[in-house]
Order: sequence, then C-alpha cells, then structure tokens
Amino acid sequence: MKHDDTNAQGGAAPVRDRVTRIADFLFECGMLRKTPRTGYQFLGSGSENVAEHSFRTAVIGYVLARMADADEARTTLLCLFHDLHEARTGDFNYVNRIYNSSTRTMALEHATAGTGLADELLPMWEELEAVQTLEAQLAQDADQLDFILNLKEEADMGNRYATQWLELAVQRVRTKWGQELAETIARTDHKDWWFLGPDPEWWIRKNGKK
Repeated sequence: MKHDDTNAQGGAAPVRDRVTRIADFLFECGMLRKTPRTGYQFLGSGSENVAEHSFRTAVIGYVLARMADADEARTTLLCLFHDLHEARTGDFNYVNRIYNSSTRTMALEHATAGTGLADELLPMWEELEAVQTLEAQLAQDADQLDFILNLKEEADMGNRYATQWLELAVQRVRTKWGQELAETIARTDHKDWWFLGPDPEWWIRKNGKK
C-alpha cells in the first residue's frame, strides 16, 4: 500500500520541500526527549521520557530477535519507531486510556508527510498494530520488557506497588522468548550487574586500603 507522502503536513501547515520536511521530522523526534511517560505518576516513583523508553525497547527488540532467530533489523526498527506518534499525542497510560483515545495513525501520517519516509514507516506501524508477524510480536514484548525492567528496579528499592504491577506486566508478554526473559528479570536484582561484577574486595580496597 502506497501512502500519501505529499499532503497533510500537520494540518494547515504550508507545503515544504523534502529536505526541510526531514529537518522538521528530526526536530519532532527530539520532542520525545521532552515527552514524559505518564504511568509513573500512579506508581509513585520512577520517571522516564519516551525517547529513553524507545532506546532500550529497541535494544531489547534486537536481543529478542537474536533469541528467536527473527529479522533483527526489522524488529529493532519496529521498536525504535513504535512510540513516534507520542511526539504529537503525548503518552496515554493505562488509566488515561479508559477515558481518552488518540488518532495515532493520523499523527504518524502528518509527521512523515513530505519526508519520503511514509512508505517505510507507516507500514511498520500497521505491522506493529496487527501483531501478526513474529517481529511485531517481539517488538510488542520488547515494549513490555522495558517497563518490566523499570518496575523491577522500583520494586527492588521498596515500592510495593511496583511489585504488583510487575506481576501483571509479566502476564502481558506474548512470546516464549519474551516470557523467559521477563521471568528472569523478575528474579534478578537490578544492581547485580555492577555490584557483583568486580572482585568483592574492590569495594573495600577502592579507597587505597591494603
């Protein structure tokens, strides 16, 4: 399906040349650094913006694709752009979604119009929403696993609500590879990677004590 890449540049905005629209698009991507993920206001601790979330989601997607012998590049790209629309719509958490909805596809159409990117990015969005391909399923899992990692960190630091949320989030994971990773995250202390990595004596000797 070919998407219209020449019109609808954000509503009534004037038509601009392609390179200028690419510059617009990159500025828009930068808005994700300033767009907070809103679920943490209910959790009571933790914070991140959409750009931070998208980065680790893309890393997780790559890892899951390796585990599943899936298309690594496709999975990573699905993850990288999965929340691009939130530069325009903002992030709707699970409570918000009870009462609000957004025209996410329209937001993406406007964001990509005139850039020459629509024919690549919009089909990825459609694939992600349909959740029929293995790569889309892995990308959806990567999205949840990033949240699961954050919840585990908050739970380790004493937020008992994070523990409750973690139990629910693990149940949203779709694939066997995602499930294996989610269950491992849930039983791994978030600080082990750095605290247990050095020789334990390092923490005593680091100030020069012999």
